Amino acid sequence: MSEHQFSGGTIRKLWPSETDKFRDHLLRLDKNSRRMRFAHSVSDSFIEDYASRMSDMGAIVYAYLEDGEVRAVAELRKLGDVWGEEAEAAFSVEPGYQEKGIGTELMGRVIRASRNRGVHRVYMSCLAENRKMQAIARKHEAELRFEYGEVIGEILPVNSDYFSILAEAMEDRVGYLLAVLDVSRERNRQAA
Repeated sequence: MSEHQFSGGTIRKLWPSETDKFRDHLLRLDKNSRRMRFAHSVSDSFIEDYASRMSDMGAIVYAYLEDGEVRAVAELRKLGDVWGEEAEAAFSVEPGYQEKGIGTELMGRVIRASRNRGVHRVYMSCLAENRKMQAIARKHEAELRFEYGEVIGEILPVNSDYFSILAEAMEDRVGYLLAVLDVSRERNRQAA
């Protein structure tokens, strides 16, 4: 499915020029959501620094956007200098958008992106109390283990095929067009 709709929103990749949308999403997370995402309390300045390095770290970032605002994010980061054996995934969903299937859909996108890059293991970690993230990981057949107060999830993506590569390529084309339209809408809104 190229564009999954969730009551008015869409899921697509964020482009390097959209770092501000990524940052604004993370800044909107409440105290508990920030702790669930980063496994400890973080300040606004930490988030601003983290978000500013979104494209520097070679991440693939999928976002759920509604009315041009990012409300949920899934990040896929390579472990090492190049895409290869392992990658790490991280997720954040604003409180009003949780338990709507958005995190599950974002996880699916991250798994497909990892497949298409030849990744054989995707890791995710969350606090032991983060039952929502653990449930999403289980839906995608993650093996979960407890380590030092955290839960480590390991997903073994199947190899890519023509369909997974084509689906991502088509979504990227549509996603780029939607990003351009978001910029146009924002400029029109500012001009009004």
